Amino acid sequence: MTEVPEALAEMQRRYGGAAGRAFIELLPARAAAFLERWELRRTGDPMHGCVALALPVERADGTPAVLKLQTLDEESAGEPLALRAWGGDGAVRLLDHDPDTNTLLLERLDSSRHLSSVADSREAVRILAGLLARLTALPAPGGLRGLGGIAARMLDETPGAARLLGDESERRLLLDCAAAVREVAGESGNRLLHWDLHYDNILAAEREPWLAIDPKPLAGDPGFELMPALRNRYDPAETRWRFDLLTEALGLDRARARAWTLGRVLQNSLWDLEDGERRLAADQREIARALLGRD
Repeated sequence: MTEVPEALAEMQRRYGGAAGRAFIELLPARAAAFLERWELRRTGDPMHGCVALALPVERADGTPAVLKLQTLDEESAGEPLALRAWGGDGAVRLLDHDPDTNTLLLERLDSSRHLSSVADSREAVRILAGLLARLTALPAPGGLRGLGGIAARMLDETPGAARLLGDESERRLLLDCAAAVREVAGESGNRLLHWDLHYDNILAAEREPWLAIDPKPLAGDPGFELMPALRNRYDPAETRWRFDLLTEALGLDRARARAWTLGRVLQNSLWDLEDGERRLAADQREIARALLGRD
């Protein structure tokens, strides 16, 4: 019987509500069912993030793989659609999928080597940018969430959220981010977006040096993809350099990319305010000011 890591169980109990608690309760039986159904043999210790359990396995023909068990929600629902669309080009391959539970069987990558292990931060950005350029080259398949709807909800929430900030300069900054999004929201794009391509969501592999994992797919403008590369392994001295490299690698209009990146500042800040924060995160504040020319 698969033992559920306590850290995963605690995250689901704390943030997943009734659905999260039910998922944890059913997880050992679900793992056993899919090991049998897909004729898999466990070959390693469980791995997990905040919402999913990943079991290293071997298929009946000896192929190494990973069984990913997760909840079905609006973020995870599009993962198999995106992985099928990419077909392994720049991303992990999808080997099998159960639509009722959103359980995935994935190509095995090297989970011990994330892109964050590359010591040279600029080389890491170049690698990430190259993957993003490939992943966002495709039109989004039908059935994905759209960036337009997300942008509209953010703009609706902004006035009330801004009033929660105690610092007047931060209120103005949040409203300026919203104003930038408002200028581009009417043309939100239709490309296939990963939405969460940070350095720990890129793993080393045998068939390619690096491949993306764990998409939270959207249909939208590729400019909305840049924030993780700016914020993770954060270095304020590199913000403009990274932004320039990313926009060039993806062939983006700089003004639109700037607006959608400010949209990510807005999105992250709205989430923080909803969680009880009353100041903007320092890195979000600095990135916004750099893009607005105020640092």
